[in-house]
Amino acid sequence: MHPRRFVRVRPTGRDSDAAKLIVGPKGPIIDCRVIDYSPGGACLHVMGQPQLPNRFELLFGGTKKRCRVVWTDGRRLGVAF
Repeated sequence: MHPRRFVRVRPTGRDSDAAKLIVGPKGPIIDCRVIDYSPGGACLHVMGQPQLPNRFELLFGGTKKRCRVVWTDGRRLGVAF
């Protein structure tokens, strides 16, 4: 097992896991949930069956982060910041 560089935390509180994926200036904004996150990345659950690029922006908690997809499993994906 590969050790993680950062400790993951789960969002707490009502609606605290709601986030948006911004795929481009003219692309759709996609709803998602943050399963867990760390300073280096996050695990996301994407709503629906969107075709996602390998890079996009995550809008979560008033912060926008540039992301790169590092793994996928159905509607779940792991991203690095």
